[in-house]
Amino acid sequence: MAYLELDGLSKSYGSLKVVKNINLTVDKGKLVCLLGPSGCGKTTTLRLIAGFIAATEGEIRVGGKSISSAQSTVPPERRNMSMIFQSYALWPHMTVFGNVAYGLGLRGLAKAAIAQGVEKILSATQLLALKDRYPGELSGGQQQRVSLARALVIQPEILLLDEPLSNLDANLREEMRFEIRRLHDEFRYTTVYVTHDQAEAMTTADMIVVMNDGNIEQAGTPEDIYERPATEFVARFIGGTNILSGKATDSTTVACEGGLILRCGSGTAMTGAKTAVSVRHHDIELSSGRPAYDTNVTAGTVTRQIYLGSHRDYLVSIAGGEVVRTVAPVNVAIPVGQEVWLHFPPEKCRALAK
Repeated sequence: MAYLELDGLSKSYGSLKVVKNINLTVDKGKLVCLLGPSGCGKTTTLRLIAGFIAATEGEIRVGGKSISSAQSTVPPERRNMSMIFQSYALWPHMTVFGNVAYGLGLRGLAKAAIAQGVEKILSATQLLALKDRYPGELSGGQQQRVSLARALVIQPEILLLDEPLSNLDANLREEMRFEIRRLHDEFRYTTVYVTHDQAEAMTTADMIVVMNDGNIEQAGTPEDIYERPATEFVARFIGGTNILSGKATDSTTVACEGGLILRCGSGTAMTGAKTAVSVRHHDIELSSGRPAYDTNVTAGTVTRQIYLGSHRDYLVSIAGGEVVRTVAPVNVAIPVGQEVWLHFPPEKCRALAK
């Protein structure tokens, strides 16, 4: 059942329209990631949900009740939402306990109820042993958990996160992705999470909403978005992929520039229409000799080879001026300048209408 609804939501600043007729429904208890590059409208959408800015057009509803429209807007403090920003925004003069208790104190709860609520959330976020420390005495990951605990302790209807892990180093970001998902599974708050990091989205989300230029390009489960991209933009943005251009000769076959013929196991090809074919880097088979396949095979020349420990990363120039990126096991060491063969498995080729 739809709990959070964005209905024709738009936001303009003068003649510049930054959010364009967004339609989105989020079921209660689900975690949705708004994913896209800088300037795509994802943070503006989050701020519209929070009530920090007013919509130009459209409506936002929570539990069937309108909280925002072009005519009226419920102020942020009356929306029963919690928001976590890129900066932790912790009170430096308050302990962990004091920071987390702050929101409950504003609501006028008794001291015993505050203590009980804070102890429970600190236990869930693995911060109980640190409750008497100050923010300056904590690591970045610990500070981010305090920020999460403070947001969750007031039991919001909706939790909003604006790139909350951007200030952490790579190892802490990876750890916190799983922590955010664990806490979501425990508390099941309806959550909207903004990020430009596809790994964060894939790890944490029930549904990923890919945004581009103020529009929703595609919405679906992480598997849907990765395995079945609807557009060339989504295919490029989610996971490493090669995009080869050509013209469809039938509903499953694309003649690419340079003479490569690709049979596609999925996607949409219209005979005679310009068509792109998406093939993930790791799905291409590279070999020094011609493979025993009749289709989806071409020769090329290695133009770059990089050893990355777990694998080797190759760039291969093929006929028509296309450059294909692929990966191979570390024991496949082919020098720059040598001819190689590439096989594009048909079941891994996805046709995308131009």
